[in-house]
Amino acid sequence: MSERHIRAVCFDVGETLIDETRFWCEVARYAGVPEFTLAGTLGGLIERRESHRSIFGYLQTESVDTNMVGYRVERADLYPDVVQTLKQLRSERYRIAIAGNQGEGVAEQIEALDLGVDVIGTAALWGAPKPEPAFFERLCQELALPADQIVLVGDRLDNDVLPAIEFGIQAIHIRRGPWGCIQAGWPESADVRWKIDRLGELPETLRQIEDAITEDK
Repeated sequence: MSERHIRAVCFDVGETLIDETRFWCEVARYAGVPEFTLAGTLGGLIERRESHRSIFGYLQTESVDTNMVGYRVERADLYPDVVQTLKQLRSERYRIAIAGNQGEGVAEQIEALDLGVDVIGTAALWGAPKPEPAFFERLCQELALPADQIVLVGDRLDNDVLPAIEFGIQAIHIRRGPWGCIQAGWPESADVRWKIDRLGELPETLRQIEDAITEDK
């Protein structure tokens, strides 16, 4: 069997590994609006390609610093397919990274989950957010691998998948969470070759990527 080309898999955090429902419900309560109202407004912003940070202007309520609410990563927030998928990837000897746009303290919270990953990074820790190229450059440095030997899995086309592809990283769009589901309908989605609806599909998709790389040689 020939040596595998892809050596590492990097996961985004929110709505890729972490179900953010609890967080956004807390934001709604802090802002004093119904959860359904906040969720609907958020979906509209995503569809119109506006920042979620503008949500309080649309709700005509005082702006809330979501950092004050406190973005916390807890084991109960992991999607049900996370632990088993990471276990399988480790058994297949992939290096694993978790890297997202979270703020101060979240890297330590992820580390406390003891998921057995090799690299943990956040925008706060690395000093660069997605979709900036500096974020992906740091990812390659931390994994000690060239871009084309890394696969990134993320729910957002704009922050995760498309900028990763532009940087030279293979990327898989996971269609879950509000960004994942809505952006799957964007025209740009047609240009994304690899798509999954759950992490359980990831090992087979990685094999398909390997086959495609072999065919292109």
